[in-house]
Amino acid sequence: MAGRPRVTVVGLGPGGVDLLTAGTLEALAADRPRFLRTRRHPAAEAVAGAETFDDVYESSGSIDDVYPAIVEQLVAAATESGDVLYAVPGSPLVAEHTVELLLADDRVEVEVLPALSFLDLAWVRLGVDPVSVGVRVVDGHRFAVEAAGERGPLLVAQCDSAHVLSDVKLVLDGGPEPAIADDAEVVVLQRLGLPDERVERVPWAELDRVEADHLTSVYLPELAAPVARELARFVELVAVLRDECPWDQEQTHESLRRHLLEEAYEVLEAIDHLDLDTGEGYEHLEEELGDLLFQVLFHARLAAEAGQFTVADVATTVHDKLVSRHPHVFGDVEAHDADAVVANWEQIKKAEKGRESVFDGVPDAIPALLYALKVQKKAASLADGGLDVAAVARAPLPDQALAAAHQATDDDTVGALLFAIVDQARLAGVDPETALRAAAVRYRDTVRAAELAADT
Repeated sequence: MAGRPRVTVVGLGPGGVDLLTAGTLEALAADRPRFLRTRRHPAAEAVAGAETFDDVYESSGSIDDVYPAIVEQLVAAATESGDVLYAVPGSPLVAEHTVELLLADDRVEVEVLPALSFLDLAWVRLGVDPVSVGVRVVDGHRFAVEAAGERGPLLVAQCDSAHVLSDVKLVLDGGPEPAIADDAEVVVLQRLGLPDERVERVPWAELDRVEADHLTSVYLPELAAPVARELARFVELVAVLRDECPWDQEQTHESLRRHLLEEAYEVLEAIDHLDLDTGEGYEHLEEELGDLLFQVLFHARLAAEAGQFTVADVATTVHDKLVSRHPHVFGDVEAHDADAVVANWEQIKKAEKGRESVFDGVPDAIPALLYALKVQKKAASLADGGLDVAAVARAPLPDQALAAAHQATDDDTVGALLFAIVDQARLAGVDPETALRAAAVRYRDTVRAAELAADT
């Protein structure tokens, strides 16, 4: 789009000014406002008179806040002057999140000039062709996620602290069998292209003792087992069964319904038989959870075949949903107890899904007793939010039954009371499932009407 303010992005390369490209030097010679992401770089001296964003790092609450803040300042500066220069360490398109955000921002036109990155020097120092050996580059800060399923070789970048190196080591040593042998060696690369450059083979057992800095990377030539191997193998197994097993080939989402329900109930039964004091029953629970997980992966496989979503999409969706519904953990919302968490959760769900009422998400197909419980919990979340639920709808129980219920203080008493009510329904020729659902629906409708009236 013509007329947009312009940001020219240059890379300062992996080392000193001698590694700057001719294009970068030419761009630096132009007379325009200039900015440095950080002055903490050996070639920063080449960008004379530049304003830096080091203060943004110091003032931000988390690293995730830094990059959007930098982009906002760059866009504002470009809007004011029409054209600015932005210099970043290394190559602008290698591990530069601010550049990613700029390229996605429609408010500015962005020109990116190519530059050397630390990767160019890393391949030379390692003596490997990354294409022929298939090196995967991963971020040390996100190693457990980005390296999942990989066998190597891996170049782990941005290992800027002993804490990051320790996390990498814990991930690879933490499986049923270590992904790297204790006597293996890895290559530590530091400050490539600088006078104090260091490229050294280090015993795996000593990796977390390396004095890391912001120019540290680690090369893992080979892994004995992939990271998160077990889940990757399970996903692969489901695909093989679907392709080669006649029974699995015939299944659909609909045909698997009863299996999914059965496996869920078997998990519940395993939980019921769990002894927390002795640990007895955990082996059975592990088995049943595996059966339930198989159902999840099978449905994801069917959806992938239909071109709808994959198991990775399932994981991403639930990850993002849990983050958004826990603002008291990942945001600035306060929740001092579990009741407040539930109340927040219900209101967030209501807003996310465009629902008029918190009751709109209760599935009709679940058993009546569970349905009644969910309706009551939804009503309780409204009460925690300030709605006087008791004033608009009382629990659908006659006075005598309500008095008996008040005496129910343990599982045995409550169970006996429920059993007696079912027996009374049988004697009266009433279907207790239908009667309970009807009572829950009447209660829901009354509270829902009050909820909607309070919102208007």
